[in-house]
Amino acid sequence: MTAAESRRVMDRLHAIPWEADFDVSLRHARSRALLMREYLRRAAHWARAYGAEGVWPFFDIAEYVDPSSIALDGEVSAELEEYIHRRVGTPSIRRVCRGAVHWAAVRTQTKVRLPDVPDMYEPLLLMFERGGGYSIGQFIDLDGVALPQGSLDQHLSASPFLTLQPATLDALDGRGRTTYYAKISEGFPRSSPRGIVRRRIIGRGSETHDEAFTCNLRWERTEYLRRYDLGHQEIDRVKITEIEAAALIESAISGS
Repeated sequence: MTAAESRRVMDRLHAIPWEADFDVSLRHARSRALLMREYLRRAAHWARAYGAEGVWPFFDIAEYVDPSSIALDGEVSAELEEYIHRRVGTPSIRRVCRGAVHWAAVRTQTKVRLPDVPDMYEPLLLMFERGGGYSIGQFIDLDGVALPQGSLDQHLSASPFLTLQPATLDALDGRGRTTYYAKISEGFPRSSPRGIVRRRIIGRGSETHDEAFTCNLRWERTEYLRRYDLGHQEIDRVKITEIEAAALIESAISGS
């Protein structure tokens, strides 16, 4: 089982488009940003649990949880090092690639009682798969969006982003500054609304797209927001976060 899990992660690394063109990264900019934030949050909790605050955020958690269980199948170990040498340029990304493969081995055989924190590397692997890596300067640059790294304590208190299905991530992507709303009324509260809509503003406001997530499980043009702004809608709305929107989208997709 240990070799199988490590092999599965190794295969995912091989499929990552490290040299993805900018258009690919830009197309997935919103979901990549959410995935990086979720990685930083999870890494903060793992670092706090095992005294690794000094090496947060990009590190190998297996070295702190149970280094005696890191031993990989010889073939996988050699393949990992060759892959990192040939494909991965920055030290930070090398550390987390090793960490993801090491963690796959440790979590299947360690006898250490693990904290109730989701898999640390899954959001980062998904982010890599959706457009390549990152670079670190004054911000964390994801080729399409730049994020402040923030502090470990800030990420410990951040809201979790747990809806990681590819279809949900795809639905969160889209150009422009995006605001989400839930359509609410009696019997349809914020947590279970009549529907969700979004407004995307591109550039300096010269291009606006109002869209509803429909029963066709995709965003389609809607007049609801324009009519609401004019006072012509009986159904009320409330602004929601990206994380809330993601949960509602995933619920709709799962229930289809």
